[in-house]
Amino acid sequence: MAQRLSKSIHKFDNFYRSNTAPTQNKPVTMKAAIIFACLLAVAFARPETEIVKQDSDVGAESYSYNVETSDGTQKQEAGQLQDIGKENEAISVTGSYSWVDEKTGEKFTVTYVADKEGFKPSGAHLPVAPEA
Repeated sequence: MAQRLSKSIHKFDNFYRSNTAPTQNKPVTMKAAIIFACLLAVAFARPETEIVKQDSDVGAESYSYNVETSDGTQKQEAGQLQDIGKENEAISVTGSYSWVDEKTGEKFTVTYVADKEGFKPSGAHLPVAPEA
């Protein structure tokens, strides 16, 4: 497709050059380059990612959701209030997200817990902190 596009731009440029005065060649060349760059950007633009699955459940003391997109990206999360009505009330969240590397096709997944003790991710591709 890029080759056809290049040939079309070349024909357009030749036509334009043959129908303009010699003093106008520089502006025509610049215009052709800009048009070519725009058409090239459109030709190689990625298709828009679409949501293929989406679920959610939101309550007064908890929530959960699940989203999956057409490019293989997934995200799941659930949260729940802990120690409701007490001074140390907090939310505890568990979840995961994953994506597929476009170049290698490898799927990466991160699971996590976020609570009073902080955010704790884990995944096969993530480094592990040494034991203290």
